[in-house]
Amino acid sequence: MVPADEGGGLMRVDLLTDPLDGLDEALDAVDAFDRVLVAGLLRPGPEQADGLAALVDAVAGTPLATRVAEAADKAAAGAAGEDHFVALAAARTALMGSAHDALTTRVADATGRPPAEPAPPGSVGAVGEEPAAHVLAAARAWLCDLARAGWRGIDHDLVGGAAPVVSALLPDPALRRQATLLDGFAAELAASCPGTILERVPVRRWADLWTRALLLTLPGAARPAAVSTATGRLLPLGIDLQEHATAVQAQVHAVFEPADGTAPRLVRAAVSAPKPDTVVGAGLWQLLRPRMSLLAAAGEGRSVELDAMPLTAGGDLLWDDGRARTGEPVDPFATARVILSTATDPVTAPLDRHPSRIAVPVLLEGYAAERTDDGPTVLTVAGHRLAVDTDRIPDAGPLTPEAVAASGACLGLLRWDAGEFVLQPLAVETTVRKKTTAVHAGAWAGGTTDKAGVRAEKAATDAVAVLRERAGKLLRT
Repeated sequence: MVPADEGGGLMRVDLLTDPLDGLDEALDAVDAFDRVLVAGLLRPGPEQADGLAALVDAVAGTPLATRVAEAADKAAAGAAGEDHFVALAAARTALMGSAHDALTTRVADATGRPPAEPAPPGSVGAVGEEPAAHVLAAARAWLCDLARAGWRGIDHDLVGGAAPVVSALLPDPALRRQATLLDGFAAELAASCPGTILERVPVRRWADLWTRALLLTLPGAARPAAVSTATGRLLPLGIDLQEHATAVQAQVHAVFEPADGTAPRLVRAAVSAPKPDTVVGAGLWQLLRPRMSLLAAAGEGRSVELDAMPLTAGGDLLWDDGRARTGEPVDPFATARVILSTATDPVTAPLDRHPSRIAVPVLLEGYAAERTDDGPTVLTVAGHRLAVDTDRIPDAGPLTPEAVAASGACLGLLRWDAGEFVLQPLAVETTVRKKTTAVHAGAWAGGTTDKAGVRAEKAATDAVAVLRERAGKLLRT
């Protein structure tokens, strides 16, 4: 096995287990502030004051120090205004960003890949009057009311205040991001009302959503990101399928080889769709497949030729089927072994710098896999253990935890979860009858002859047909 920092394509797992200076302290300060939001800041007590002080101490010596200290004083006195809440949210975001940067630097050391560099200059959305400033101000006011009430103080009247704001945001495509976030956040809160009887509060998650939603109401947050164009060959690595009760998203991770011969880059392309709760498993591909041809190419193991495909500075392809042509067969494992170690990582946008957003394609080989009935699957490489997040393996493909445990090579996404690095498998290589066989989580994206996949697709077709028939009857009445 050739270490990544000596030119190989494999990862040094030992670097992922070493402690990071200052990481625990930064996250402890975030946790202290998050606990402040549980009880709220309408009538703050000593515990809230202590949590605010921890946030102030964590950003001391930074450009935020003065404003955050003032905001914390006002909040501790129960007199915080919108600007003060924004300052507190900015401080929390800065701490999460510093944690993200430390973790991604460690990942870069472990993979040996070149550091992220800004994308070539491209076009940026016109800077003019901010869209619907009054609606964003209304959203900001609602979020500040949430912070005052705290998660224990939410009720249906307070949470219902988001509905008219979301309705006003949705018609504007430039504000769809904010609208979707607010809508989903409000739905979670509504399902948990009243807060006084909650057995368990998702403290970190709701604080994350509140912070992000608040900062996205600020001027400039809705402006389009810088966009360039990508011409060259796209080599898919794998598909990350994310399913929720009412929506599904597939994100294809790939290596892009520019036609001009410059260094290859890691990129992503995503497609999402609303879904009824009766469509599950392999049936999800029916909702996504017609929206992006890349899914079929990735499922069939083929490259894609791009012609001036829009590409953001953060490495996201703004997919347009008219600018893509399916190419020759490619092996994702061969791509990972030959090119992955030289591909540059994308630059993370400021508001996206958060440990939970880390999803770095990596290749592991030469490990021993261990799977227990009551614990996670663990891969041991040169005496160092890396947990496998098998819960992220979708039901919409042939990849299973058993296949991971029996594998000798794994292509996946390195993530940070619950205080440690974990691996989300996208594909594995196993030996069947003395022959190496690859099993991909997204193998059914373009269609399948697998019996289980065919049954799930048929069930999804029947479910969608029934829903369309019912919808048609409703529209005719």
